[in-house]
Amino acid sequence: MSDLLQDLQWRYATKKFDPSKTVSQEKVDFILEAIRLSASSSGLQPYEVLVVTNDDIRQKIVPHAWGQEQITDASHLLVFAAWDNYTAERINMMFDLVNEQRGFKNQGWEDYRNMLLNAYPQRDAQTNFEHAARQAYIGLGSALIAAADAKVDSTPMEGFTPSEVDDILGLREKGLRSVVMLPLGYRADEGDWLVNLKKVRRSDEDFITQVA
Repeated sequence: MSDLLQDLQWRYATKKFDPSKTVSQEKVDFILEAIRLSASSSGLQPYEVLVVTNDDIRQKIVPHAWGQEQITDASHLLVFAAWDNYTAERINMMFDLVNEQRGFKNQGWEDYRNMLLNAYPQRDAQTNFEHAARQAYIGLGSALIAAADAKVDSTPMEGFTPSEVDDILGLREKGLRSVVMLPLGYRADEGDWLVNLKKVRRSDEDFITQVA
């Protein structure tokens, strides 16, 4: 447990990456697997992760992301894209996958499927997208922790225009909407104003309330 806390103490929102350093495929796969194994509401995994290494595509994203150079200087850019809506097809896909992988059907599980089918598709698309987006943030949390464990630098980014990123990556045609981005790489030796500053968090007393 102490190693994990040391990893989290080490990580910070990297402001300047070294473009000459590349994260190994092994470490990228480790981070992606941590995301894939993340919890999600009803186990639906209502989002996808795009791994963008194409320089031209990343250059196109920068003007729509406040000019943040981490997008191009980092080794890899992860884009978390949530389902634009919950549909019967998407819900059934996940429930059918569970049945296939486990090799049996459970009546309680099927009753739960029907409950979701009678609830989610009837809601408006924006409500469903916002719910799916919150699940993507759970995956983002896993990615941040896994990256720290692998000693890979990262910085979560909401500072971009989702509609423009959606167009660049062709997400709308896939029924997806971009939610958050995560560049992965290695901090530069100089030029990052944040790297050596003390990590500041609220105290336990101010942040945690024990309800006994």
